[in-house]
Amino acid sequence: MSDAVYRAMASVRKVEGVHREATIATGVRFEMGVHGVIKEHYRLEGKNLPLPVDYIVAATGG
Repeated sequence: MSDAVYRAMASVRKVEGVHREATIATGVRFEMGVHGVIKEHYRLEGKNLPLPVDYIVAATGG
């Protein structure tokens, strides 16, 4: 098996409930949480925030 070419460095901290704040190696910070039907289904309170998967989809271009 070959050595890793790139290692992503990020940290995630819990703000409250399902609200998270992530910081990537460049220093960019962003918030994650829940919204829409998922929030309604689980009867969650708090801010409407993008799901982590929303960022993954956006990062892959689509």
